[in-house]
Amino acid sequence: MRLMILGGGLAMVFAQSAFALDAAATRQLKSLSPAERLEQRCDMEAMSRIGKDSKTYSPDKVIAYTFAQTKADGNRLKAPGAVFRSKGQWYRLKYQCETGNQRLDVKNFSYQVGAEVPKESWSKYYLYN
Repeated sequence: MRLMILGGGLAMVFAQSAFALDAAATRQLKSLSPAERLEQRCDMEAMSRIGKDSKTYSPDKVIAYTFAQTKADGNRLKAPGAVFRSKGQWYRLKYQCETGNQRLDVKNFSYQVGAEVPKESWSKYYLYN
């Protein structure tokens, strides 16, 4: 399934991972705790999906918990208060992610891009250029 809404935001829903892990990324992820691995893998998926789905954004960083705590349940993660950085600007982001049991392969992923975060707010939320 592919859904795209442009204008006030960008929303996408997919059933399979858009980002294949290479051997080095897999080794690094396996060295993390399961909770850290889930969050990092989902952040990687968010960057990949946003970059592939939109010509507007080129994400180089995702933070899952900037505006709200993440909610994890097994191998599912909801990040209602995430942000991503693209071309030196930060944008709000919401995503939901489900991985396999090892938290390496993404089974389901959806996201919605929100508004740009004003530079005046960056220090309050520990965002940087």
